Amino acid sequence: MSVVIVTGSSGLIGSETARFFHQQGFDVVGIDNNMRAYFFGQEASTEWNTGQLQASLPRFRHCAVDVRDTAAVESLFKEYGTAVSLVVHCAAQPSHDWAAREPMTDFSVNAVGTLVLLEATRKFAPEAVFILTSTNKVYGDTPNALPLVEMSRRWELDPAHPWGEHGIDESMSIDQTKHSIFGASKVAADVMVQEYGQYFGMRTGVFRGGCLTGPSHSGAQLHGFLAYLVRCAVTRKPYTIFGYKGKQVRDNIHSNDLVQCFWHFYRSPKPAAVYNIGGSRYSNCSMLEAIDLIAELGGGEVAYTLSDAARSGDHIWWISDVRKFQRDFPQWSYSHDLRATLLEMIGAAKERYATC
Repeated sequence: MSVVIVTGSSGLIGSETARFFHQQGFDVVGIDNNMRAYFFGQEASTEWNTGQLQASLPRFRHCAVDVRDTAAVESLFKEYGTAVSLVVHCAAQPSHDWAAREPMTDFSVNAVGTLVLLEATRKFAPEAVFILTSTNKVYGDTPNALPLVEMSRRWELDPAHPWGEHGIDESMSIDQTKHSIFGASKVAADVMVQEYGQYFGMRTGVFRGGCLTGPSHSGAQLHGFLAYLVRCAVTRKPYTIFGYKGKQVRDNIHSNDLVQCFWHFYRSPKPAAVYNIGGSRYSNCSMLEAIDLIAELGGGEVAYTLSDAARSGDHIWWISDVRKFQRDFPQWSYSHDLRATLLEMIGAAKERYATC
């Protein structure tokens, strides 16, 4: 028996991970206590996804455990012991705005929860690969100091800049910047996962994601912009764009493409590795471009308003340079471009919300 433990298993990346590794023949233990509903309200609940996983995956076990609960987490890890070959840590509080409301909760979930899982892995499954879904927000608002050029529908990086062609790589500093409370708690988790690789020799990997997206995302106003935008289009719900004239740019990676990265890393881990991972130049858009494309693909028109109040620490432009990962794992490639991803999301939203 080979076991994969997935935290946040009912969320976007967690559920994709659970399905993928189950398909590869692993037993999957999912840890998820639906805190997303606490963060963002019942509309963001992941219970629907928990039910789908339980119904479709015979070797999946759901555990409604809080990652901050040391006793419960260690009991679960002790139960499986060295049969655990992989831990994929996706559980998190993911919102800038929400973190500022409850900094203690945010830090306890993102930083302390990660430490609890690292220690449980070290004690009971020290040979397991440990993967953290981190975030590009560990770089704070440093990207906003880049030489950006305002265009008609997006901001763009000056093509003469060293990062202009491929995007931002891992050499960008995480110091002397405004992270947001959320970004700071994710820095703590990110660095701790690296340290367990460096200090204890554990097989840890950190994936600093751009916008992670896909049809299983329970998008909410405060997190999951593309999923929530699609939901608003399909349900004819008004949408508010916060700051930057709607021209802010994000790269978007389909959840399955990210999980494929996990698979390659699991089979040949590089201890204490750190990767920027996202849609890169292959898959990116501004808010305005996303709205246009959703309408073109049949998702419906978005009735949006522009607010001048940008979210604190938010990025104006982010495109990930994924070439470090591609050099380490040349077999990996994208399977979903932005159009294909949005078509899946529109279809899933229409089915889930049953309005079209």
